[in-house]
Amino acid sequence: MVTLNRIYTRTGDKGTTALATGERVPKYALRIESYGTVDETNSTIGIARLHTREDPTLDAMLGRIQNDLFDLGADLATPMSDKGGKTAAELGYEPLRIVEAQVTRLETEIDALNAHLSPLRSFVLPAGTSAAAHLHLARTVCRRAERLVVALAEEEPGLVAEPVVKYLNRLSDFLFVAARYANWAPEGRGQGDVLWTPGANR
Repeated sequence: MVTLNRIYTRTGDKGTTALATGERVPKYALRIESYGTVDETNSTIGIARLHTREDPTLDAMLGRIQNDLFDLGADLATPMSDKGGKTAAELGYEPLRIVEAQVTRLETEIDALNAHLSPLRSFVLPAGTSAAAHLHLARTVCRRAERLVVALAEEEPGLVAEPVVKYLNRLSDFLFVAARYANWAPEGRGQGDVLWTPGANR
């Protein structure tokens, strides 16, 4: 159970913040940039959900993802223990980690949404319905989070759990398919894919 009695603590006034291990690091540290961008991804999905309420299936998927992203942020806030991080015994609790089952669920949900869609024959523009446009924005923020986490994994070998990278990679795929699904128009609900026409405005 997380209890927040005070919102401001003043502990970050000198430009540092604490990891879940208690270690203080600069707020610009790559690990902080990584889970901060995961949080940004989550926020953009929250905005997208303002436009997915009429589709309970898609909206439920996005709700599960938002919860997963808090798990993923907690994972990144607690460096792995196998090469220098604190063990569960030293922390006093078992750190929350992203697991393969969460990645597999994303794959299953990608397949479920994609089953409704026709094969792509061009790149799509990040446009269409409000839901689609916001899901594309979430996709691009997710890709940035993924790039940062991959850089972190290289900078701190062994201290980033492998499923974290997998989850973000799969999530950007999910958001792409979800955006296409949001533009799917079986009953005039959307306008279909907005396709890129190379060199159209030369």
